[in-house]
Amino acid sequence: MATPKRPLSPFMLGSYYRFQLTSLSSLMHRATGVALAVGSLLLAAWLGAAAAGPEAFATMSALLGSLPGKVALFVFSACLVYHLLNGIRHLAWDAGHGYEIPKAYASGYAVMALSVVLTAVLWYFGLSAGGAA
Repeated sequence: MATPKRPLSPFMLGSYYRFQLTSLSSLMHRATGVALAVGSLLLAAWLGAAAAGPEAFATMSALLGSLPGKVALFVFSACLVYHLLNGIRHLAWDAGHGYEIPKAYASGYAVMALSVVLTAVLWYFGLSAGGAA
């Protein structure tokens, strides 16, 4: 039996689909959720090192205080801030607010801008208080 020639739905990010902010925010929300799940393993390792004794905790602190450790902590905190703010945005949508296209774009830009600002403020206060030194 021959299959009829039907139009194929283009892939979301293909050459037929104009990339939109709502697509980016959806992809980022999923990616940051995965990054937070992976980062929670780092948090569990830190807690395990704290429970294992001073030597293990000193080793883990040295690892997290190194440049790659600080980068990992920065990425984890940026993912946490973005995911939290975008989750609040989703809660507003669940309540029926912000579905209009201009409001959806405005809230998307607000979440991205606030994520950058709040992550910078978090790290400023963390480093000025002597954290990760």
